[in-house]
Amino acid sequence: MIRIENRYGTIEISPEYFAGLVGNAATNCYGVVGMVVTDAVQGIKTMMHPKSQGEMMDKGVRVRVSNGELVLDLHIEVIYGINIAAITKSIVKNVRYAVESSTGFKVQKVNVFVDAMKQV
Repeated sequence: MIRIENRYGTIEISPEYFAGLVGNAATNCYGVVGMVVTDAVQGIKTMMHPKSQGEMMDKGVRVRVSNGELVLDLHIEVIYGINIAAITKSIVKNVRYAVESSTGFKVQKVNVFVDAMKQV
C-alpha cells in the first residue's frame, strides 16, 4: 500500500492503482510503444496471462514513497528514430500531472528508462 499521512489523516492507495494510472499516462505519450517488464513478478504475470499483456498497465512501473512524496520509475519502449529527450520530457510532464491531479499526492521525481526501441 502507498500510505501518505497529512493533517487530515492517512491515505492508502494500492500500488496497482498507481501503476495503472502512471502506465496509462506514459503510454498515451507520442512515441511510446509500450512499457517494458522490469522484474520477475511482472515477467511471471506476463507469462501467465499472455493475452492480457496490453492490459497490464503496471508493467514497467515502480512506485515508491520518499519523504512523503512519490518517486516513480518507468521502463519504456519507444519508436526508433524519435527524439528520446523530447519523449521523456513529455512523459515526465504527463505522468506528474496525471498523478498530482488525480490523487493530490506530490511527485518528487519521475525516472524514465528507455529499455528498448522498436522499428515501426
